[in-house]
Amino acid sequence: MHTKLDVIVIGLGAMGSSAASHLAQRGARVLGIDRFTPPHAWGSSHGQTRIIREAYFEDPLYVPLVQQAYLLWRELEAQSGRTLLRQTGALMIGPQDGVLVRGARLSAERHGLAHEMLDADEVTRRFAVLRPEPGMVAVWEPRAGVLFAEACVEAQLALARAHGAQMSFGERVLRWQADGEGVKVETDRGCYRAGQLLITAGAWAGTLLPPEVLPVSVERQVFHWFEPAAQAPAFDISRCPVHLWEKSPSRYFYGLPDVGDGVKVGIHHEGRTTTADAVDREVHPAEIDEMRRLVRRFIPAADGPLRASSVCLYTNTPDGHFWIDRHSGHPQVLIASPCSGHGFKFASVLGLALARWLIDGEPGVDLSRFARR
Repeated sequence: MHTKLDVIVIGLGAMGSSAASHLAQRGARVLGIDRFTPPHAWGSSHGQTRIIREAYFEDPLYVPLVQQAYLLWRELEAQSGRTLLRQTGALMIGPQDGVLVRGARLSAERHGLAHEMLDADEVTRRFAVLRPEPGMVAVWEPRAGVLFAEACVEAQLALARAHGAQMSFGERVLRWQADGEGVKVETDRGCYRAGQLLITAGAWAGTLLPPEVLPVSVERQVFHWFEPAAQAPAFDISRCPVHLWEKSPSRYFYGLPDVGDGVKVGIHHEGRTTTADAVDREVHPAEIDEMRRLVRRFIPAADGPLRASSVCLYTNTPDGHFWIDRHSGHPQVLIASPCSGHGFKFASVLGLALARWLIDGEPGVDLSRFARR
């Protein structure tokens, strides 16, 4: 059943499912393996929605990649017949000289992106439920929006299967090893061989690769959905943008519009270091209280009953940039997806780049900033 495989993909979240889809579309014989049944709620690709934004505060180098990602998400929508992306616009809100506003403005100006600078009063005039503090400013980016996370993964997996990829869910990879010029992967069900291996295991990558090969840490993250206490229509996805806030120097939280389950908010980073298997999956009252204080401070109309909370995982590199490269000792092994908490939006374009790299020997886009280091 699994003979003459070209590529085995370990981990079928956002990145792995995209790569499997593009590999299969390009005619590769692919086996995808995941220890759960994706899309699932144990890793980094769940929670209903994710933000996609173009004025990238982290570094202007991401802008050309995310611009290609937009096109590929729209292409996947056409292929799948599903709504995967809703344009809402975005506000990056904070001190004028803060990391968030300064970085978003730099990316917008360097790449000629449509944007506006708004003061706090103008933000509230346009979006009455958002209450920046005096002295805060915002970068308004009209092309940003919301990706429907689980739907994206489902669409990518369906397309991979439609083009002949084999998928094995609920199967745990025990180990892999170089096998001549190819690879051998052992699981709790059997042993498979392929010409190349793609490791997109996210928070579980550290169980497959030693730290000298992949120096990452896993960070526990929590997000919440609050029922609006007032002005509920203003939070609807048809009216409310996504919003990122620098609440204090280099400390951030984010909010997304209500798509039917409440206003989604979460603190970006600041979580406890953990492992994928040992993470505390319970959300504690103190964490809800901390989030509610921020909601009361900046989005008071969202301060209604808590509808739900969930835990997810960031897989962080030391410098916060992605890690995408060949294994230092085994060139038939490609490592990707330690994305430091900001990778989902790029899955469409990076999946294509990984497929090209595995089939053609080069990714077709500049990934040099994400090389092993």
